[in-house]
Amino acid sequence: MDENAPARHDETAPFGALALARRAGRRGLGRLFAWQLLRAGLRLGFSASAAMVVGGLVMDQPVEPLLAPAAVLFLVLAAAAGLAADRTQATAETAVAAGLREAAAMRLDRMPARRLQSLPAGELVAGMQRHPQSVAALAVGHRAAATMMAAGPLAVAAALALVSWQAAVLVLVLTPVMIVFFALVGNAIRTRAEAQERAFGRLAGQFADRIRTLPTILANHGLAAEEAKLAGRLEAYADRTMTVLRIAFVNAGIIDFFSSLSIAMLAVFLGLGHLKLAMIPGFSGLELWQSLFILMAAPDYFAPFRRFSEQYHAKAEGLAAAAALDRLMDDAPSSLPRLPAVAVPDLPARGLVAIVGPSGCGKSTLLRRLAGADGADGDVLSWLAWVSTDSYVPEGTLGEAVAWNTGVTCPTRVLLAAAGVGLLDEVLLPGGIAARVAPGGANLSGGQRLRLAIARAALSGRTVIADEPTAKLDRDAAASVRALLADLARTRLLLVATHDRALAALASRVIDLSGDESVTEAAA
Repeated sequence: MDENAPARHDETAPFGALALARRAGRRGLGRLFAWQLLRAGLRLGFSASAAMVVGGLVMDQPVEPLLAPAAVLFLVLAAAAGLAADRTQATAETAVAAGLREAAAMRLDRMPARRLQSLPAGELVAGMQRHPQSVAALAVGHRAAATMMAAGPLAVAAALALVSWQAAVLVLVLTPVMIVFFALVGNAIRTRAEAQERAFGRLAGQFADRIRTLPTILANHGLAAEEAKLAGRLEAYADRTMTVLRIAFVNAGIIDFFSSLSIAMLAVFLGLGHLKLAMIPGFSGLELWQSLFILMAAPDYFAPFRRFSEQYHAKAEGLAAAAALDRLMDDAPSSLPRLPAVAVPDLPARGLVAIVGPSGCGKSTLLRRLAGADGADGDVLSWLAWVSTDSYVPEGTLGEAVAWNTGVTCPTRVLLAAAGVGLLDEVLLPGGIAARVAPGGANLSGGQRLRLAIARAALSGRTVIADEPTAKLDRDAAASVRALLADLARTRLLLVATHDRALAALASRVIDLSGDESVTEAAA
């Protein structure tokens, strides 16, 4: 792992994304601060030498020959230091973000299967891409900006004090006012950033869920309705994002206002002093190069404040991202749908029981609870066969994948089970029962994985719990699966969550989650 990557820690301890990022970013942060401080010093050197050259030329005074080359050299070196600072920041933030993703991946690898399955897939995938970068920007870029906001203005004020302590005091007195505005704007932007992250999580979760159930949505002609829901979530996220950006722009505008006001006051006082129109202590009797130096250095005093204001929204986004990442890594989602009290003893010993209802009402969650998939450890309970697109598929032949964990060794039975769901007729899976299956079923479509799990369930002789067993199948394949499930229901219990009305019509009992949460007998 990279030196900037978060170190491994106790998997039972809280994930602590922000603490990990700060520890990992210390070395890069130190290098970044050194480059930024060097750039500030070089810019002061340029301002002083350039002011002496211009002041001497305007006043027709002798100019030291080395001052002009020195000014050019200071400017070039300041630009090089700035480039090095930007590259150091980008490198450090990228390394910290990559380390956070690696630490999160290790955490997920060690997470019990049931708990991992309970995480919202869309929010998890999007969060693993988005959140580490936001946390890294907070741990490196924002901290460097905050440190420079303390050190940079003090260095400039000290340089100004060498020429006119009154000018230094003038820029210093405006600093508390800007800090008050930072605090006021900070509370507003933090709240908006948290709302933005929540909206993003809901959008990602809904999008992933709709992609997973797209065949079912198409089969039930629900594409227009789901498109409208996604558009609403996208609009909500866009509104939250624009709110954060508006506040960030207001914050930057406040800094520009105060910096412009301060420079304008300096220019007026210095101009009045040079014109002998007002004798203001510290602003009259100065040489031209001294006045020019004050005016050239004053923007450098406010530059760290402007940079901090630009990074201020990164703090709010980073804190919200760290909280969201910790929530994903430490806890399973707590906002589960309210479900009917259906216990295993309440179910019949045999027959087809269908769970129906609109998308998002909790059908899959209820199945996983009944299967034991909401526990803390272990796999799905041994008394049942689990059927879904995420059913386990081992590497090997198709026959080995069908027979996995069923205890069946008879090739004929395996062959008949695979043929019963049409797996032997697949043009894209040549070789029949000896067809090669990639690790995790990577070369199988969603429909093929479903039929493989159904064939395995038929072989096992166990109770079957199936999540949308006909969702990714064409009409003929779906009809074959319905017939097979109805046949299996004569000798064992089958519990299915489905949008398939034809399959629900075959059920002897229906659990409706559409609103009244009732459990009803199907019409004979």
